[in-house]
Amino acid sequence: MCEKGVNPDQMRMMVAQVDDSLAMAQQWLEQIHHLADHAGLHDGSVLVAQTTVLLGEARARLESAGNEMASPDDGVTVERV
Repeated sequence: MCEKGVNPDQMRMMVAQVDDSLAMAQQWLEQIHHLADHAGLHDGSVLVAQTTVLLGEARARLESAGNEMASPDDGVTVERV
């Protein structure tokens, strides 16, 4: 892939796959957070909740990266004649 250039569509697809993985992990952690909270494990519940927030921030950054790849600004303009 790198020898002949970068395929932006493939890169966006890879980012989307990572986002899907993080979304699943985020859902699992939310369930763990609620279970720990109901079990009275306050400190662990808080740490898991904070981790869930961090995953949300990571997913937002991935979305921004995917958007940047969708419209690369490489300084090239095309004029139809």
